[in-house]
Amino acid sequence: MVATRRQIHANPELGFQEFDTSALVAGLLAQWGYAVDRGLGGTGVVGTLRAGSSGRSLGLRADMDALPIQETTGLPYASRHAGRMHACGHDGHTAMLLTAARHLADSRSFDGTLHVIFQPAEEGLGGARKMMEEGLFDRFPCDAVFAMHNVPGYPAGQFGFMSGPFMASSDTATITVQGKGGHGGMPAQAIDPVVVGASIVMALQTVVSRNVEPTDSAVVTVGAFLAGNAPNVIPGTAELRLTIRSHSPRVRDLLQQRVTELAQAQAQSFGATAKVDYNRRYPVLVNHERETALARQVALDWLGPEGLIGNLVPQSGAEDFAFMLEQRPGCYLIMGNGVGEAAGAHGCMVHNAGYDFNDQCLPIGASYWVKLTEEFLRA
Repeated sequence: MVATRRQIHANPELGFQEFDTSALVAGLLAQWGYAVDRGLGGTGVVGTLRAGSSGRSLGLRADMDALPIQETTGLPYASRHAGRMHACGHDGHTAMLLTAARHLADSRSFDGTLHVIFQPAEEGLGGARKMMEEGLFDRFPCDAVFAMHNVPGYPAGQFGFMSGPFMASSDTATITVQGKGGHGGMPAQAIDPVVVGASIVMALQTVVSRNVEPTDSAVVTVGAFLAGNAPNVIPGTAELRLTIRSHSPRVRDLLQQRVTELAQAQAQSFGATAKVDYNRRYPVLVNHERETALARQVALDWLGPEGLIGNLVPQSGAEDFAFMLEQRPGCYLIMGNGVGEAAGAHGCMVHNAGYDFNDQCLPIGASYWVKLTEEFLRA
């Protein structure tokens, strides 16, 4: 399983381009006796295995795509492709589910139908939604679905569970300010979109502090401010790019309203205009209570209380498994990847050029999938 993980790590592929990864996954599943379907979501793979006579069905999902990041780990199995890297551990997620699939094919220690779902394009492109739009749950019915993600900053191999809202919604907004260009030395003859944009940035800081209830959570971040090219030229336009997150559909709606209103009002106060292109991307990920309790109990029975992450709080990252949980009951759980500087690349946060999935977690995660399957599809 380590060799498989490192093979995938060395050959990362971006969203909807996971051709070699999906071929590897499909070949192994077929070799182990799974009925294999390819092409959902372009490069998605679903392996189906039946045992016993029960009509129950279970879906386990792993993501396969990498990120457009230049790796700096210097590891022997580092990315062989410039500008592409498995910086979020999807190589590990894929290897863990493959290993569990192989064991379950050998043992057949369950009663029902198992669907192992290898999804493309989790990183912002909505691969889960695309697989569903192309008939994932119509062709492969699942009574429940589960997914797992590693998280640096928690002890390696410990599991975390939370019912209800767990991962944030993730929306983006592009605010285009239209001013009036002019000479940098004659600002009174222009309408400076840089000043307008700066005012919008500062006004947006009040959305969370003054519009969102203190007991709710939200994030409004301006990640890019693009304007002008020369020091003596006032540009005609400026562009702000935002990421906007929350753990509540109600707050999500409020954020869209206030970001739009503030941007337009601030621009108007300067005699400029602001166009807000608001893109609602990933919804809030909401874990179902019954399935989360089952998932937690499996880990507790196996590892005891010391195997669980205590005092877990909602995460501000987003996850397109949220789309699957809107259609099927289930749970998205996390597993620690390592803590602190002593953990090196394993303690480094995801989406960082120095990150690496912790191979010590591979057998733990794979074993968990086996135990969950055996419990959910109890013979």
